Amino acid sequence: MPNIKSQIKRDRQNKKKTLKNRMLKSRIRTTQKDLIEMVESKDVQKAQDAFNKLNKALDKAVKSSAVHKNYAANKKSSAAKLLNSLNK
Repeated sequence: MPNIKSQIKRDRQNKKKTLKNRMLKSRIRTTQKDLIEMVESKDVQKAQDAFNKLNKALDKAVKSSAVHKNYAANKKSSAAKLLNSLNK
């Protein structure tokens, strides 16, 4: 247990940030799974919606520094390839 006031406050802030980051990362993984599921079921419209949700989740996570921008770019790229494979 810290004795210094600033460290006590920093601990509180870190707990909040950890929970928010965990939530954002979880949302990314969930939307990825949804996209894969829609592509496997060959539902183009629902797959497009899932793709848009994934991009939105990635952008929010990058904005709050929960994930690195290159990580988000790689995920978007692979999701786009997956979606485009459905259109062929």
